[in-house]
Amino acid sequence: MKRRHSWVRRNLFADWKSGTVTVVLVLVAIAYVPRFFEWALFGAVFQSNVDACQAARGSGACWGVIGEKWRLIVFGRYPYAEQWRPALATVLLLALLFASCVRRFWTMWLVPAWVLVWVVFFWLMGGGAGLTPIPSDLWGGLPLTIMLSTIAIALAFPLSILVAMGRRSHLPAIRTISTVYIELIRGVPLISILFMASFLFPLFMPVGKSPDVLLRVVVGLTLFWAAYLAEIVRGGLQAIPKGHMEAADSLGLTYWQAQHKVVLPQALAIVVPAVVNNFIAIFKDTSLVTIVSLYELTGSLNIALNSDANWRPFKIEGYVFIAFLYFVFCFAMSRYSLWVEKQVSHDR
Repeated sequence: MKRRHSWVRRNLFADWKSGTVTVVLVLVAIAYVPRFFEWALFGAVFQSNVDACQAARGSGACWGVIGEKWRLIVFGRYPYAEQWRPALATVLLLALLFASCVRRFWTMWLVPAWVLVWVVFFWLMGGGAGLTPIPSDLWGGLPLTIMLSTIAIALAFPLSILVAMGRRSHLPAIRTISTVYIELIRGVPLISILFMASFLFPLFMPVGKSPDVLLRVVVGLTLFWAAYLAEIVRGGLQAIPKGHMEAADSLGLTYWQAQHKVVLPQALAIVVPAVVNNFIAIFKDTSLVTIVSLYELTGSLNIALNSDANWRPFKIEGYVFIAFLYFVFCFAMSRYSLWVEKQVSHDR
């Protein structure tokens, strides 16, 4: 009991400012939390009954819209009869992502496993070899969100390391190219990058020779986030004392051996929180691909509700649903970041 009281005093009433904020938050919770529970639970409609939802409109939530439209929200415009394919592909990808986060699975088998899973993923999503071909512009929902964020992270992170090292290079040409790339990309918003990749780039290509829009979007996301991650990695590299590199030189290590064995492990350990923060931003910013007609979660929600006038008034419930999905994935990445930090601290 004494420990509990000391925790409350230390965290909630440490001084008059902290105590004031605590009291204000408690009053706000007393005023609004009961109303929220009344709307979200006690007065809500859980059946997929549009008449009951219309009757309860304004007094309670209509969670029945999720039950009615969840397949269109989660899988987008993917053909209804073939939706088992993106479901299976997403489960395989998430299972390998989970395995890749467990330390005892960090072995060489992960490389061929990732190659195999990506081959199966695109085979299931795109079809061919016994499956009905599905064009990439019909891919959408959660599978598209997870695919885009995973590929962007997997490609942008190693590229960012090379660019960060290039910006610190003693060779003027490499340093200039890396600096121009970083400053140019960071000087424009992601929307403009996606717009140029989707609409402007094909204008410079021969008719019928432009790459698939999905590939162009992946390249745009990768180049954009690699520039931001490069500055984070560069900050970690600059935090390593010069004496460490001099010690590596005295041991006869080459430049790349020193980077691999001495500098990069320490630099990346320092910037784990910032890197994971950018990974979370990448996952959330996949919602911007809607502007180039790739309908991930938010785009699929708009399609699901705008196409049906009966369920259109219940967009708030739909946004709460996809916000919950985003929160689950982002919270998992955040907690994993804390675990990685503890592991790094223990190893050091």
